[in-house]
Amino acid sequence: MLRHIDPTRPRGPLYRAFARFTASRLGFWLSRQIGWRVDPVLLRVTGGRLGTGMFIPTALLETTGARSGEVRRNGVIYFHDGERPTIVASKAGLPEHPAWFFNARANSEVKLNGRPYRAEIVTDKAERTRLWELADNVFPPFDSYRRSAAQAGRTIPILQLTAV
Repeated sequence: MLRHIDPTRPRGPLYRAFARFTASRLGFWLSRQIGWRVDPVLLRVTGGRLGTGMFIPTALLETTGARSGEVRRNGVIYFHDGERPTIVASKAGLPEHPAWFFNARANSEVKLNGRPYRAEIVTDKAERTRLWELADNVFPPFDSYRRSAAQAGRTIPILQLTAV
């Protein structure tokens, strides 16, 4: 099902190197051109065990389209805060939110690796600060994504999932 990701666990040098690569121009291009198309299929076929993120904890998020009502699937980076999976709507720091965020906001009933959850947007400033520290440990490029999004006037949403 969903592998428990401890955000306080130290990450090894290979993990950190791969995370840095994904934030590079080439890594970003590969993610935007190939990864986002391949991940939903790959994660679905392998039951969430394999995605293009390789070492980065990635899961299959299923949302209901805000306008279409159709199931939408996206690979997302996640970690656990206690027992609650936490996901970040970073879209690599681009000026706009990812489409899946609008879907989760419109219909909070989502699935992560096939398990049903209710998504809640974290709005408390202190809680967001605490979660960003955890998120940065799991995926260090989130820090630069926050700066890029802020320059564009966007605050990156953090969502916590509660099992239903």
